Amino acid sequence: MRHNIIKILVVDDHSIVREGLKQILADNTEMIVAGEASTAQEALQKVRAGNFDMVIMDISLPDRNGLEVLEQIKSFLPKLPILILSMHAEEQYATRAFKAGASGYLTKESASEQLILAIQKVAQGGKYVSPSLAEKLVFELVKDSQKPLHEVLSDRELQVLCLFASGKTLTEVSQILCLSVKTISTHRARILEKMGMRNNAELIRYAIQNKLVI
Repeated sequence: MRHNIIKILVVDDHSIVREGLKQILADNTEMIVAGEASTAQEALQKVRAGNFDMVIMDISLPDRNGLEVLEQIKSFLPKLPILILSMHAEEQYATRAFKAGASGYLTKESASEQLILAIQKVAQGGKYVSPSLAEKLVFELVKDSQKPLHEVLSDRELQVLCLFASGKTLTEVSQILCLSVKTISTHRARILEKMGMRNNAELIRYAIQNKLVI
C-alpha cells in the first residue's frame, strides 16, 4: 500500500532556491513541491486556497517578515507544520521561529539529506532541530552568562535594528516596512532605550559584532 505523498508549499523570493528544492525532492516518492510563492501575500493566499501538508518558508521575504507570516498562518491553520529554511544563522532566529510556531529550522547551507529528514519529521507532527542547534540550546541552558542584548527586542524591533545596521536610512526603513517615519523613529528610540545605547553608530557596531547583518 502506497503512503500519502507529502504536499509542500515552498515560500522563497529566489526562484533558484525553489528550483533547487524541487530538484532535491524530485527523486523522493514520499514528497512533492505542490505549490510555490515568492511573497508573503502570495503565500497567505495559497495556504488559504490550497490543501498543503506543510510549508517550507524563508524568513526574508520582500513584502513582510517571515516570522509575522508564520504567526498569521498559525492563527488560522494552527496544525499546519511550517519548516523555516533561512540564510540566517540558527542562533539568531531559530528560537524566535519556534516561539512563533515553527516546527523546524534549517539554514540554506544544510545538506539535502538533512532537509529530507526534517521534512519527514515535521510532516509527522514532530519538531526538527539540527544537531548543531540542539547542542547550542543545551549550552544556553547550562551556561550562566547574560543573554545577548538584542534578545530583549520584539521581532519588529529586531527587524528595524537589522535594517538600520545594513545602512538603511529612517525613510528607507519606513518604506520597506510600510510604516510611517514617526513609527520607525519610535521603534528606534525603544531599541536604544532597551539596549542602553545612545545612537545609530553604537547599534550598527553591536549588530555587526553579533552577526545580525549579512
